[in-house]
Amino acid sequence: MSERLIAIGDIHGCRVALETLLDEIQPGHDDIVVALGDYVDRGPDSRGVIDRLIELEQQTEFIPLMGNHEEMMLRVVRESEPHHAWLRYGGVETLDSYQFDGDLRFLPPAHELFFDSLRDYYESDDFFFTHACYDPALPLQLQTPEMLRWYSLAEGVPPPHPNGKTAVVGHTAQRNGEIFDAGHLMCIDTFCFGGGWLTAVDLHAREFWQASEEGRLRAS
Repeated sequence: MSERLIAIGDIHGCRVALETLLDEIQPGHDDIVVALGDYVDRGPDSRGVIDRLIELEQQTEFIPLMGNHEEMMLRVVRESEPHHAWLRYGGVETLDSYQFDGDLRFLPPAHELFFDSLRDYYESDDFFFTHACYDPALPLQLQTPEMLRWYSLAEGVPPPHPNGKTAVVGHTAQRNGEIFDAGHLMCIDTFCFGGGWLTAVDLHAREFWQASEEGRLRAS
């Protein structure tokens, strides 16, 4: 077993909060860190967040998942889909962080490789991780992108998955800044970009850390 199994919620361009958390947690080579997606959009420094996550790959076993905001961005950048929805939901802030000059080829090669590495889900002995949710009727390998990245818990919390593992998700912002824990499902998107916290949880120890974009810490 790894020393720690740590999940990090939706970052949304909040580089200061991310750096504050990582400075406090100090992930090591024996740890596994799972980032639940939505690294870009809405917050002030999406590019800086991706730079820091690429550095994290050198410190620990790092598992980055695909969020719906990465999906939106990549559809525009790589598939020439209309940009209106992405810009409305935070894409303007992302483009500003990359000093966008009108050329959609604005992602540096290292960032392209990072986005290529994003996973749909991750599974450990006792937990599984998705960006948004899951369909309890389907095994993880057959989950749809809609459930994995877009389903909101406001539409209903699913029953436990038949695999018996605890789900760890983000996506549905907990605007009160508190972790939502239903026992079989934990949501750790705690609304950092909107004035809340960026949350990380050590799943084995049930220890959590939270940081604000102003660099304040709130530890368990």
